[in-house]
Amino acid sequence: MSDLTLTTERERPFDPPDTYAELRERGPVHRMRYADGHEGWLVTGYAAARTVLDDPRFSNRPELSHPPFAARARLAEEVRRERFAVPPGFFLRTDPPEHTRYRRLLAGQFTVRRMKQLEARILEITEERLDLMEAAGRPADLVDAFALPIPSLVICELLGVPYEERAAFQEDTKIMVSLGVEAEEALAAIGRVLTYLQGLIGRKREHPADDLLSGLITGGELTGDELTGVAFLLLIAGHETTANMLGLGTYALLADPAQLAALREDPSLIDNAVEELLRHLSIVHVGPVRSALEDVEIEGHLIRKGEAVTLHLPVINRDLSRFPGGDRLDITRPASGHLAFGHGVHQCLGQQLARSEMRVGFASLLRRLPGLRLAVPADEVPLRTDMAIYGVHRLPVTW
Repeated sequence: MSDLTLTTERERPFDPPDTYAELRERGPVHRMRYADGHEGWLVTGYAAARTVLDDPRFSNRPELSHPPFAARARLAEEVRRERFAVPPGFFLRTDPPEHTRYRRLLAGQFTVRRMKQLEARILEITEERLDLMEAAGRPADLVDAFALPIPSLVICELLGVPYEERAAFQEDTKIMVSLGVEAEEALAAIGRVLTYLQGLIGRKREHPADDLLSGLITGGELTGDELTGVAFLLLIAGHETTANMLGLGTYALLADPAQLAALREDPSLIDNAVEELLRHLSIVHVGPVRSALEDVEIEGHLIRKGEAVTLHLPVINRDLSRFPGGDRLDITRPASGHLAFGHGVHQCLGQQLARSEMRVGFASLLRRLPGLRLAVPADEVPLRTDMAIYGVHRLPVTW
């Protein structure tokens, strides 16, 4: 039994904490203790992670699991104590068949074909942001001027959220994913976003438009609470993760002149570069978490019914048995098969949208600003070690 304390602090900005890389070398599955005192398991091996994510004997329901960090444990306890629940449409934390129903309703909105069709609009939005950034002059904060607005604009347009109303929900999203806020503050932020979305859905019932939320409303298969939960999940997931990949991915390229030069010299590498950055950076610090619905044996370890299993994706996606030389960034590496978007029935619904935004974003940025470079020393870039989603708080750049 290990009293392993999970941490988000990193010795190097693009690598997971050394502790977990060392654990990976000792084996793929490890006994650990969660922040609330419960015993559970930590997975650091690729094959074991795929098995857990693919096995229906592991549940994704939040009431069965134990949060890995102390702040998340306090929030979970507060949620249980107050019986505060996100509406049922928040299907990320449900199991089949309930989960299957929501995925079926939404799958047609996030096809590869539709995302390809949306790329023209993503390119327009990206070029507009670069125009504004250049007009404002050097230096610039790439997060504020570029990385955050692009996915925010795209998801707002897709859902039918007025972009001028984005500021409040973006601020509340920061509170929700912060590892340091008090439970009461996080619950209040969740409540504000849900209240906003309930009002937005009410407006769309009266005046439907050509957007995803209006389509779900007129489809008539979801209740008001379900619509609110679906909107809540898509709105938050649709900008927080991609924004951090754009910011941290640009930082990683600027900090690695050889990789940056290779992509500039051969723009056709962009698709593979996106996959490699997703694999190499894996911006979810720790997770996802699953709970055993019955006794399950994984890699010779018996996971007892009710025990929680946490996956460490930043280390898993560098498993040298699956990705030789995986601790290095190499945009020419065949990086397919990474688990940055998960695996199995819960694999990220919006992954094609995220890929499109990153493909267009990185390519346009490097094409428009050939002299792009950091405006501060690399070690002065503030990292999001205090947030559930890793990235950079700011990225000062010039060109």
